[in-house]
Amino acid sequence: MKLRSPLPELGGATTWINGKVTKEELLGEKATLIHFWSVSCYICKEAMPDLNGLREKYKNQLNVVAVHMPRSEEDQDLETIEQVAKDLGITQPIYVDNDFILSDLFENEYVPSYYVFDRSGLLRHYQAGGKGMKMLEQRLNRILN
Repeated sequence: MKLRSPLPELGGATTWINGKVTKEELLGEKATLIHFWSVSCYICKEAMPDLNGLREKYKNQLNVVAVHMPRSEEDQDLETIEQVAKDLGITQPIYVDNDFILSDLFENEYVPSYYVFDRSGLLRHYQAGGKGMKMLEQRLNRILN
């Protein structure tokens, strides 16, 4: 996905955990951070406390949506996804993408990865990997201000 690309529709989820959101609900008042993760991704688990911190710090300015992208067949078990999400403190809506619908729309190959959209729904920042939370926060601040 290229910078300035519009936020895709959020249809086609295997299921939603922690509530469902639509593209229309994400546009307008707040910027949106969409992050891809997987239950089998060690780096995702390491980065989640920092991500949860950003979610709380910017809760009045930022929508956060998680996308669970399985890396293997074992990663598709819904009970496991729900339990790991609970253990990691993921309270934001989780789009479970067992059919890779959203992953394909985003052309996403990596977990963890982070996509920041401005209030109008245009992609303003992308990064992958567990390190770089400071850079992610710097980009968020630019987009939010």
